[in-house]
Amino acid sequence: MLKNPFIPLKKANTIIIDGRVSSEIMDNLKKLNLNIIPTIECKEVAKPIAYHPDIVMHPVDHKSLIIAPNVFEYYEEKLYGMGINLIKGDTRLGKAYPKDIAYNVGRMEGIAVHNFKYTDEKLKYYLKKQGLEFVHVNQGYTKCSMAIIDEKAVITADYVISKKLKDLAFDVLLIQPGYIELSGYNYGFIGGTCGNLSRDEIILTGTLDYHLDKKEILRFIKKYKKIPIWLSNKKIIDVGTMIGLYCQ
Repeated sequence: MLKNPFIPLKKANTIIIDGRVSSEIMDNLKKLNLNIIPTIECKEVAKPIAYHPDIVMHPVDHKSLIIAPNVFEYYEEKLYGMGINLIKGDTRLGKAYPKDIAYNVGRMEGIAVHNFKYTDEKLKYYLKKQGLEFVHVNQGYTKCSMAIIDEKAVITADYVISKKLKDLAFDVLLIQPGYIELSGYNYGFIGGTCGNLSRDEIILTGTLDYHLDKKEILRFIKKYKKIPIWLSNKKIIDVGTMIGLYCQ
């Protein structure tokens, strides 16, 4: 079974993260001896999500990234010689939803989750090539909505995603929406607050102290024997999935 590319096979040595994050988060990432690749602004999408990795790219597999043509050249230069295959997507992102969701595909073991009416066609080609089952939902920000804890375990505040994945025998923790910072919006999504450094470690942008479901979230992370790494002492913020890579 194809493994989830959002969970590195080996401990990540490289992280792609919103280029606007605080110096506290950056300093804590440096302490983890990670090669940090800050994102640049994708000027064609709304400001609050313009630096979010999961808006402009998707890890097709553990060695391949498909990237929106808007910002492709920047990442081509940044990842040059690091053993990552870069694929330029067909869809040029735009400002108004759904013109900004083409690459924001959620992944679990054996499946891809998205509103497939708006998925980039080249990305769909590569997902089909891997034999993944397509799980269609009307939510376009599916990766933003999914905090991947394990191959078969996920946290989401989206009821429809929760129900569909439970029906497919995935373990889902459904939490309340809100309590996550995202400048310009009422709140952010849980999937955008975290990323996987390895099969054992999950990094989070801040603490869960202000989240009403803190105990349940921590219990769920512990259930899968994952080690949470807090990158700041502040409230968790949505920075659009931190993407961990193991590069040569």
